[in-house]
Amino acid sequence: MPREAALRLQKRCSASSSVLAIVEFSSVRVPEVIPIFYSETFLEHQTGFGHPERPERLRAIAKYLHQSQYASHFDWKAPSSLENRDPLPWILKAHTSEYIEQVKLVAARGGGRLDPDTPISSQSFVVACLAVNAWLDGVDSVLALQQPAFVLARPPGHHALPDQGMGFCVFGNAAIAALYALTQPSIERVAILDWDVHHGNGTEAIVMSHPQLAAQLAYCSLHQYPFYPGTGSAQDNGSRLLNIPMQAGSTITDYEAAFQNQVIPFLKTFAPDLLIVSAGYDAAQADPLAAVNLNPKDFKTLTAHCLDLTPKILFGLEGGYHLSSLAEAVEATLSACLAV
Repeated sequence: MPREAALRLQKRCSASSSVLAIVEFSSVRVPEVIPIFYSETFLEHQTGFGHPERPERLRAIAKYLHQSQYASHFDWKAPSSLENRDPLPWILKAHTSEYIEQVKLVAARGGGRLDPDTPISSQSFVVACLAVNAWLDGVDSVLALQQPAFVLARPPGHHALPDQGMGFCVFGNAAIAALYALTQPSIERVAILDWDVHHGNGTEAIVMSHPQLAAQLAYCSLHQYPFYPGTGSAQDNGSRLLNIPMQAGSTITDYEAAFQNQVIPFLKTFAPDLLIVSAGYDAAQADPLAAVNLNPKDFKTLTAHCLDLTPKILFGLEGGYHLSSLAEAVEATLSACLAV
């Protein structure tokens, strides 16, 4: 049964049953509540005055969601503490020990820069580790409930290379979450879909650095091209790698075509047991760092396409730097997941 039909059916059933929480037909599960993994500790990663990737991003999103018409359907969850869950073994699956020590040392010295665009502060190593925990917790939630979850964390991760931080990113959250998921029972294949406006060169590098997982791990990215970081050409594609360069000025019509003609066939063929979405919102028209023309509500459309493939989706924040547009786009993603 198509997901839209399931939604319509649930609305009819809900009218006659106040206790119905989830309607399930075939493989369609439509939740009335979606977990959001968030901590105010994520605000302690300081990047300096005027930097686009700033704590205000999360503040704006959290404030908007708490005032949203859907607010009662958001289940705010704190990530596992570093005492209860050590993320370092999982970070080591994606990054070199030398790079991890570099981040730790720079933070211990009071902060510095991992590259010209990526400043970190004294708390950034701890915050980045906690962000990884939030993504791991998100995987656990999706697998336990067979429903979507959203990770509202920073710093972002999809530009972080195995041995280098760059592009505002410290650790490769999505790739780490995927590698962790592949160790869980019943998970044989994981796909990462990246709709951030910038190519996730770090995620791709981590995915492709595990050739032994060629049948288990796939990456697909839609991104403005040519643009930062300069990678993601369509010529780089393979059986488990799909880069879809988008032109500046692209609209939802262009994205819909890319989904129908490339993204959906690619993901259907790979048939992942879990889909992880690097949910960047800098493809919005108002965003100052790119030139793609999506509206915040368009992310509801993209989310719906993903949910038509599987309900087992972990969404995690990447980019997005226009505060009001960013908050509206996150709400659009979450509302698409809900049976309300």
